[in-house]
Amino acid sequence: MPLSPALRMALVLGLLSAVGPFAIDMYLPALPVIGQSLQAQVGPVQWSLTAFFLALGIGQVVYGPVSDMFGRKPPLYFGLTLFLVTSVGCALAGDIRTLVALRFLQGLGAAAGTVIPRAVVRDLHTGHEAARLMALLMLVFSVSPLLAPLMGSGVIALAGWRGVFWMVALLGLASLVLVHRALPETRPQAQRTASTLAHAWAAYRTLLGHGRFLGLVGIGGFTLAGFFVFLAGSPFVFINHYGLSPVQYSLAFSINAAAFFASAQLTARLGRRFGLERVARWAASGAGAAMLLLWSHYLLGGDSLALLLALYFVASGFMGLVIPTTSVLALDDHGPIAGTASALMGMLQMLAGTVAIGVTGLFATDSPLPMVSGMTAGLLIGVLLTWTTLRHPATPRAGHA
Repeated sequence: MPLSPALRMALVLGLLSAVGPFAIDMYLPALPVIGQSLQAQVGPVQWSLTAFFLALGIGQVVYGPVSDMFGRKPPLYFGLTLFLVTSVGCALAGDIRTLVALRFLQGLGAAAGTVIPRAVVRDLHTGHEAARLMALLMLVFSVSPLLAPLMGSGVIALAGWRGVFWMVALLGLASLVLVHRALPETRPQAQRTASTLAHAWAAYRTLLGHGRFLGLVGIGGFTLAGFFVFLAGSPFVFINHYGLSPVQYSLAFSINAAAFFASAQLTARLGRRFGLERVARWAASGAGAAMLLLWSHYLLGGDSLALLLALYFVASGFMGLVIPTTSVLALDDHGPIAGTASALMGMLQMLAGTVAIGVTGLFATDSPLPMVSGMTAGLLIGVLLTWTTLRHPATPRAGHA
């Protein structure tokens, strides 16, 4: 049975979007092993993750305007090639400093696959149809956090942590083939003529002065910041503190990721019924409440792995509604500069996550409390931004574009 055009496009964009997360999620079970292999402490090893996130944010600022000026496909070719080459370099790294530097360059390459698919969604649709395509994209994208940690654990068992980067390099090569054969150009030449560096600078100035855009980006950014803290801290907490094996950790991670991506599929349906803004408000609040309960448990001296998994499963489900709704709402009013708007959104959100990892890393141990504190802080800031940015009922455009 042939795939529908929407599902085919979601499959292509989702797989491209998964390149960067795959390079993170396959790598997570290896963090403790890398520390032992390269004789590095928890903080320096986490910097190899932080450097990737930092580059993933910075790179988007460049790829967005470039994709507006030259089309969506040429910057994808460049970024994925850089990703492929640096993945090979990571597999050969002999010390933690070299690995951190190469991970930064790898993140710059992966940024193309992060920002450009969102711009393609906006090229094709707005409003609820964009939310539907974004949710389908996230369903395909979910293959990374669901399968990548398990694949990473298997590769580590067979070929060590360096084998993870050889696998990631093959993914980069496959993505280049996918762009060449399956992705159409959605930025026609006629639309590129108005896009210049001066135009991009003016667009960034406009977006930075747009309070609603910044508020929506902030909601997603701080929600993701809590997730990034979980990414950086969970291998040490689950494996070193609770004694899980890498495979058990991967399963625990995948269960929470499944909640995120399963709930994301309800975005368009709930948005049509209640309005995207209302969905964002209540979903952000639900995630914040679940994390506040979890933080209180650890602050009062509790230490339950079951409660950590259960409450973060609930929070992840709500987060799966927050991210696509705020992304669609943020881009809806900026179609002519969708690539630039997507780039700025991605950069600011990645920087929020990077700062959160860096700050939490100053206090990081194998204990759950520092990690849970950072996760809770990010989500509560997201709740505050949600109720200030979206405190009024949805306008007709926001709710029914």
